Amino acid sequence: MTDTLQPETLPTEALAAPSPKAPVPIRARVSRSVAWILLAFLIFITLFPFYWALRTALTTNPDLFAGDNGLVPQNPTELNFLRVLGQATEEEIRISSGRENSGSFDYLQALRNSVIIATVIAVGQVFFSALAAYAFSRLRFAGRDKLFFLYLTGLMIPPVFTLIPNLLLIRGDFWLFQVSGESLDFLPFYESQGVFLLNTLPGVIAPFFLMTPFAVFFLRQFFLGINRSLEEAALIDGASHARIFRSVILPIATPQMVTLGVLTYVAAWNEYLWPLVVARAEEVQPMTVALGIFSSQQPGTAPDWAGLMAGTLLGALPVIVIFLVFGRRLVDSIQFSGIK
Repeated sequence: MTDTLQPETLPTEALAAPSPKAPVPIRARVSRSVAWILLAFLIFITLFPFYWALRTALTTNPDLFAGDNGLVPQNPTELNFLRVLGQATEEEIRISSGRENSGSFDYLQALRNSVIIATVIAVGQVFFSALAAYAFSRLRFAGRDKLFFLYLTGLMIPPVFTLIPNLLLIRGDFWLFQVSGESLDFLPFYESQGVFLLNTLPGVIAPFFLMTPFAVFFLRQFFLGINRSLEEAALIDGASHARIFRSVILPIATPQMVTLGVLTYVAAWNEYLWPLVVARAEEVQPMTVALGIFSSQQPGTAPDWAGLMAGTLLGALPVIVIFLVFGRRLVDSIQFSGIK
């Protein structure tokens, strides 16, 4: 008979006692501390500009020019936000801006234009990119992979290269040509001189409404990971590709499509060069263009830093809210889709 104690005969204190943890090496603790310090530093340099913009927006221009540059404003005021929103009186405008004739812009109108432009672009890109991604990942046709590779080369083309061709299309300047003998004659087919889609919201939206290479690549990576047995079962039941896409693929890909919608929405919201060229009328200018014009309305004097920072914070507020709501889903979907 062995003298080894069985588990049921061990004292209760011995069973309940936790196993001692191995001490953490000093090198590991030092590395962890350095990593936390670097992370805190990165967070600080990332968030500090937002704090400084808020601190500037809470200060009047006369106080800024008088040397009020501390971390905390000496006389904080909300007059700059009221001025941007159009709720300040003439006396309050003079106090906050420090000048008799201060620049201004219609914040609510610019906000409405930005919301319309970003929403329409996000919805259009997600829908059409999902269709193209499904075709490239599931449908089999001659030259599919080569066509997809050719399409992805669009990622290497800077957007400024397509600025002038897109502008000609938006203006309505179409040209036909004919060969007569040895000469090549260009014939103006239609020339509207700026009355086609120039200075309209559709003109701002048009170049970004359809699919983009990144959006198609993003969704295609996810579609490739979906189990094909679901589609094969639907095909056996007589479902068409359109029915499979609508009833099988879209419900599974909803989180990734939401992520793509957020990325597209933010990119459309921050677009500046194209709206600056196309949206010359104040009625169709988005927030980025309106803020740029507001900052240069009085080139002979110092910029209206207080009003500009207040308008910038109010203009960035919708995007900040979107990231706070969808930030975790955004990171998870990008990692799941394999985008590095």
